[in-house]
Amino acid sequence: MSGHGTGSGQWPVAEPVDFGALGTAEPTDDELYMQRAAERALHEMVLDSIQHDLRQQPTPLSVLTAARNWCTRITAAADDIAREKRKAA
Repeated sequence: MSGHGTGSGQWPVAEPVDFGALGTAEPTDDELYMQRAAERALHEMVLDSIQHDLRQQPTPLSVLTAARNWCTRITAAADDIAREKRKAA
């Protein structure tokens, strides 16, 4: 997957934000709101990226093929991550 420059950041990010590093105290309502907003923004960016790729496809068949490829890649990533988490548990 290639990185896309968006503003001053890079996508995909090399180091995800560690929201657990905000502190050991209970998060405030504002901190929880900001965490949810950041997570939603990340999901929207990912979905927008996939939709952009699908819109670039020249034919309906190629749109469906690209969508299936995205699904395959996402499922493979999920399988890998689940396997890593099982090993760590």
